Amino acid sequence: MASQPTDAFLQQYMPDKMCFGCGHNNAYGLQIKSYWQDDNCICIWQPEPKHQGWPDVTCGGIIATLIDCHCISSAMATATRNENRLPDSKPYYRFATGTLNIKYLNPTPITTPITLKAKVTNIKEARIYTLHCDVFTKNERTVAAEVIAFLLPHD
Repeated sequence: MASQPTDAFLQQYMPDKMCFGCGHNNAYGLQIKSYWQDDNCICIWQPEPKHQGWPDVTCGGIIATLIDCHCISSAMATATRNENRLPDSKPYYRFATGTLNIKYLNPTPITTPITLKAKVTNIKEARIYTLHCDVFTKNERTVAAEVIAFLLPHD
């Protein structure tokens, strides 16, 4: 299997990098960074007071954006990894969210880092990826989600 530097985050290989959630060229965005950890993709992100819904609780819409972008990045990384390619090799894969099913289990505080843990659980017709994603704070699962991502046509 092709290896990547251990400090490489998945979003640095994305074209444009302008997405609100994961784009590192978007100064107003969340700029998440996702990494491989065994067969899972992990993202650790610290919310700020501007990301709260209720006092000291992370806004559910921000959490949904984190899950969406982390899972799309995870699908892209999985697609290239399954082909034994480096993430910056062509063709570049782009995915779009088909469905995002979120279960908010407990409030997610803004005072501690949020850990997202995602994994592709199914690939159908080589273009429909199902992912499971859990959100944790201080080892407590606060959110569980399922994302269905569609591989877009590419050059």
